[in-house]
Amino acid sequence: MVNFLIKRLVLLIPVFLVVSAIIFMIIHLVPGDPIDNIVQIGSTPQQKAALTAKYGLDKPLIVQYAIWLGKLMTGDLGEAIILRQPVSSLIAQNLPHSLILGSLALVFSTVVGIATGALAAICRDSWVDRWVMAVILLGSTVPSFWLGLLMILVFAVHLGWFPVSGARSWSALVLPVLTIGLGGVALVARVTRVAMMDISRRDFVMMLHAKGVPPWRINLQHILRHALLPVVTILSLRIGWILGGAVTIEYVFARPGLGSLLITSLNQRDYPVVQGCLLMLAIAVMLGTLLGDVVQALIDPRVRERTG
Repeated sequence: MVNFLIKRLVLLIPVFLVVSAIIFMIIHLVPGDPIDNIVQIGSTPQQKAALTAKYGLDKPLIVQYAIWLGKLMTGDLGEAIILRQPVSSLIAQNLPHSLILGSLALVFSTVVGIATGALAAICRDSWVDRWVMAVILLGSTVPSFWLGLLMILVFAVHLGWFPVSGARSWSALVLPVLTIGLGGVALVARVTRVAMMDISRRDFVMMLHAKGVPPWRINLQHILRHALLPVVTILSLRIGWILGGAVTIEYVFARPGLGSLLITSLNQRDYPVVQGCLLMLAIAVMLGTLLGDVVQALIDPRVRERTG
């Protein structure tokens, strides 16, 4: 198991380098200049050129990337051009809000998705299965930002059950968690249903039925347990995508977090902050994938043997 983990960690190094290069190049190719947001009205071209040189933006992109990557290896994400604070401090202030929101959304989508998918698989070809599949289809097609606006309109404005925006209380988390989590519920439920229906046709399940094992025990203790392997894969990928999905939802609900920081910095063309936020989201995806591989290897030893 240790060798498996080491190989997976080594494979992440080239992925990290490629992702960091893509993030850096895309940000610098976006039209706009952060210096335009900090120069005073009436500044001369010489003053603007001096600020550009101060932040190293006059160097070729490959040189800028090499300098940024060198600092990155020491844990230095640079300094925000507009806010004039260390990027690591800005991320440290906003990351906990995104982690809380993403973690609760992941737990909600996992529990409700597995339960819903298992119910649909157990009651397959019944009205329960049809209703569940209809809800799953609806949940997987509705855009999250539109769903967030709809929830604000219904539950915050008309009914007044929850705050419209902000992060002053735990009740302000309910609508954002539901908005992000419902898309995950649809995905997890669909994967759980398909996996359970596939495993229910295997020989060992037929043998359990022949032995007189109660159907509820077969479904919960045997079929569902074996069906969790593909579900774990989906959930590992959802770790990163939920944080990424929180970007727009945080902005819709006016919550602090990486999403609000990222969008604000994008509008200001604050390159170091945007690079740091995108890098954190990319690292979340990579760590989620690594966690999924490790959990799969623990559940199924054949995964370790194939990569060993």
